[in-house]
Amino acid sequence: MPPVQDFEIVILALFVSVAGLSAIAHWLSVPYPIPLVLGGLVLGLLPGMPEIELEPDLVLVVFLPPLLYAAAFFADLRSLRADIRAISLASVGLVLLTMGAVAVVAHEVIDLSWPLAFALGAIVSPTDPVAATAIMRQLGAPRRLVNFVEGESLVNDATALVAYRVAVAAAVGGSFSVLDAGIELVGAVAGGIAIGLAVGFVVAEIRGRLDDAPTELAISLLTAYAAFIPADELGLSGVLAAVTAGVYLGWRAPELITPETRLQSFAVWEILVFLLNAALFILVGLQLPVIADGLESYSTGDLVGYSALVCATVIGARFLFTFTMPYVTRVLDRRPEQRARRMGGRVRVVSAWAGMRGAVSLAAALSLPLQTDAGAPLPDRDLILFITFALILVTVVGQGLSLPYLIRRLGVREDGAEEAAEEARARYMAARAALDRLEELSAEDWTLDDTIERLRKLYEFRQQRVKVRTGKVEDAEGIEERSLSYQRLMHELYTVQRGAVIQLRNDGEISNAVMHRIERELDLEESRLEV
Repeated sequence: MPPVQDFEIVILALFVSVAGLSAIAHWLSVPYPIPLVLGGLVLGLLPGMPEIELEPDLVLVVFLPPLLYAAAFFADLRSLRADIRAISLASVGLVLLTMGAVAVVAHEVIDLSWPLAFALGAIVSPTDPVAATAIMRQLGAPRRLVNFVEGESLVNDATALVAYRVAVAAAVGGSFSVLDAGIELVGAVAGGIAIGLAVGFVVAEIRGRLDDAPTELAISLLTAYAAFIPADELGLSGVLAAVTAGVYLGWRAPELITPETRLQSFAVWEILVFLLNAALFILVGLQLPVIADGLESYSTGDLVGYSALVCATVIGARFLFTFTMPYVTRVLDRRPEQRARRMGGRVRVVSAWAGMRGAVSLAAALSLPLQTDAGAPLPDRDLILFITFALILVTVVGQGLSLPYLIRRLGVREDGAEEAAEEARARYMAARAALDRLEELSAEDWTLDDTIERLRKLYEFRQQRVKVRTGKVEDAEGIEERSLSYQRLMHELYTVQRGAVIQLRNDGEISNAVMHRIERELDLEESRLEV
């Protein structure tokens, strides 16, 4: 670790770089991992930047649990269930194929030992959906494709990291058994899922009895570690433990979390995930000078050639699997409902090209031990780190920048009609439920007739607007125009209200806390205008 003064420089560089590079990403309308990867590379090569070495044992534990938990928490469980076979095949079969292909290339061409060759294969096998899904959503790619890419990345991390742990154990200890590795894989998967479910159930019971946003938010942030660390210490899959806890709590969240807590926690998690991803990319860039010092025995041509070979192997293995397995499953399963769910060739091309590498590969590479059990430096560690960073650079930047063109060129897009229909139905049924409840409450002594009537008209208007927007009725009464006029009017009123409150704060008549509390209420009210 760097001394205190260097640590301050690193922290300053991280904050400035993350803010600046994310602003550049927004300006260029590209996913933020692309400029972060390039920025981390440039930052690490700047003269005067301190050389840092991250503690390998801490990398996986600090960065991975919250990233995995957050992705699982917001995952679409219905979509995961619908495509469970395809996701499972990709998460296990494709990972093992990629790992094996890279291991053979790394051993035969790069001359890594078999354990380190398999470790490299495991490191570069899991995909990262951040850049790919951001691009696909922005361009209107089919929801099923986006959900598949996300679901695959959730589960393939577990397969890759269990295989990675076995390979690293062989590299530092010198022993390996295929039978033992297989048994460990099955046990790690089953045990990780069991611990994840147990932690999820306990956390759900605790949060169901709380009504305090800061406390619930703290528990939410710690849940990922509560699942990951015990599983990892027991030799089980900490990845699957964190993912399972995230899926379980994400499904139960609507009944456990109050609206106030939900607003705060979603915002905090969005920022946390962004910062963790950004920090990983920047930190590996800062380590490049240290990595380069250990690569003096390799020529530039060798490094470029090795990296290009691994990149081609990883991308080629994904294309091979993507265009082979559908035909295998067609032979084995000819049910009509399965034939109806098959993806076309153009969709498979986009899916294959969306296999970018990112945070998990970075964290796994950085967590490689510095020494073997005998105390000797782990051979070729710097070379593995370099190849991993080169692969991330090629896939995130190269594939990330070309993916939009590919989606447009192949026409792999949908008009969003299905999702719009689902949203319209949800809004209509919510208004229907409110109207039914109003009818029940109208007989209560504490309700006022004019209030009931005013609210009844509000929800009837919402229902009618949904019908107009979905084309079920004609807009004979100008509902849409009236709605837009109302929204414009209310935006003006909310703006002037904020101005009045801010002026009171500036004049010293109210405190900053009071201003923020009223400002938040106005923000929440204004956010409801579009529904």
